[in-house]
Amino acid sequence: MKETDLKIISANVRKDIIKMITIAGSGHPGGSLSAVELMVSLYFNHINLNSKNYKDENRDYFVLSKGHVCPVLYAVLSQIGCFDNNELWTLRKSGSRLQGHPASDKELPGIEISTGSLGYGLSIGAGIAIGLKRLKKDSKVYVLMGDGEQQEGSVWEAVMSAAHFKLDNLCAVIDDNCLQIDGWTKDVLNIAPLAEKYKSFGWNTLSVDGHNLPEIDKAYNQFKNNKEKPTAIIAKTIKGKGVSFMENSADWHGKAPSQELAEKAMSEIEASIVNF
Repeated sequence: MKETDLKIISANVRKDIIKMITIAGSGHPGGSLSAVELMVSLYFNHINLNSKNYKDENRDYFVLSKGHVCPVLYAVLSQIGCFDNNELWTLRKSGSRLQGHPASDKELPGIEISTGSLGYGLSIGAGIAIGLKRLKKDSKVYVLMGDGEQQEGSVWEAVMSAAHFKLDNLCAVIDDNCLQIDGWTKDVLNIAPLAEKYKSFGWNTLSVDGHNLPEIDKAYNQFKNNKEKPTAIIAKTIKGKGVSFMENSADWHGKAPSQELAEKAMSEIEASIVNF
């Protein structure tokens, strides 16, 4: 799909994120907004996972390790037709399939595993990748992680294991927006230099601008052509991207905007489409 089309889809995903969190009155806008281009590029240009084949044994797999940013996943799944857009407005409501963290027991198309506790997604992805290797499947496994999540020790056990088993069907995408709930990652527990760390563990490591669609597209293609090593895409992003008052602010890690601020956010996102 063309870059301009992907930019328009990204803007629509951002609007859906703001609207669903505002209606719910709670949620995590900052990290959801920072991951938009990473998710849109993946689902519209790369992953073999859609509304028709999400139960096919030959599909690709996606694990949202940082489960709190599920609004971006729900919005993208809606865009590709996994469920009706109107269901987005049930986010976090009692009985809804769209819980505050992905819940696989809700039978929502595209949700492979329940996630929420940080640090486990890559281990789950590595396990799926090993299984696919043993079954001689060509399917790929993508895991979206947060940068604050890299502070979890279990992440590095999975990093070591994935390299040991030469899981070239596994791609870890790190949304490196430099912020977590308590502030800047460098102040809470510094994770830099992240790319060098993955490389030292034996991974194919790619660094990209996480809002530059051509760069993201190239990185996903490099992953699919890589052999013998798992791939880590370190994506430098902006928390709250696309909404001026949310950008680079830990305050918007996990709270909903007021109706007035939501309208301001929507206006800014709408205005950005003109630039495309």
